[in-house]
Amino acid sequence: MTPETSPTTVAAADTAAPHRRARWNKVPEVTVYFWVIKVLCTTVGETAADLLNEKAGLGLTGVSLLMSALLAVVLVVQFRTRAYRAGVYWLAVALISVVGTLVSDNLTDDMGVALETTTTVFAIALVIVFAAWYRTERTLSIHHVDTTRREAFYWLAVLFTFALGTSAGDLVAERMDLGYRVSAVLFAAAIAAVAVARFALGLDAVWSFWIAYVLTRPLGASVGDYLSQPAGDGGLGLGTVVTSALFLAVVLGMVVFLGVTRKDVTGQRPAGHTV
Repeated sequence: MTPETSPTTVAAADTAAPHRRARWNKVPEVTVYFWVIKVLCTTVGETAADLLNEKAGLGLTGVSLLMSALLAVVLVVQFRTRAYRAGVYWLAVALISVVGTLVSDNLTDDMGVALETTTTVFAIALVIVFAAWYRTERTLSIHHVDTTRREAFYWLAVLFTFALGTSAGDLVAERMDLGYRVSAVLFAAAIAAVAVARFALGLDAVWSFWIAYVLTRPLGASVGDYLSQPAGDGGLGLGTVVTSALFLAVVLGMVVFLGVTRKDVTGQRPAGHTV
């Protein structure tokens, strides 16, 4: 064991700066598994939010409070872990997907705020989070989410990406009257363009990741709406129950697989390593 990783050094770091405790990276490796589960969690977030709002009988505000409380509990567990755990991490993502959707829906449906406004506000909020994160930590890389403060920035950014993606997706599908299927194709094409820019044109890895991360939210939402909404509204009419159960089952199967195989586990990275 080197001096940099000795128990004495780690203990000293914990005492001197509790917010910079030495831990393993708390975010999974960015693989095809990551993106597939992310899109599926996004779809579940969209349809589950609609399902809870329709069936729970608590109203949009009541459902929002309930899901926010559940998210808070799971995030406490997530923050207390010393390393990435697939089950806890992806449960947090699924719940934050639901909460992000509900935040956007509360503003537009209950408060009457225009989608153009919510999209702009969430975009500005996300930029502010990124700016504060980078100014404080000098990196936005998800391969360096290895301190409590960086993890706080990470989850705050994730929340705003979901809220922004919900508003942007609804804006494109509904206000611009493109429909759910065309919207899904449009956002998929945008993600493909980011991939081309990254691998063919050398777009920065960190920014490529975050741009794609934002775009997967409206992609998943559009797919969820297309599958669940009635045919008269441009969907396939599967309903929120069937769509939510189907995608949740796939997510659960993949998370169990990753929890057993640990194919997406990363460790501490050398200084200067990016996404």
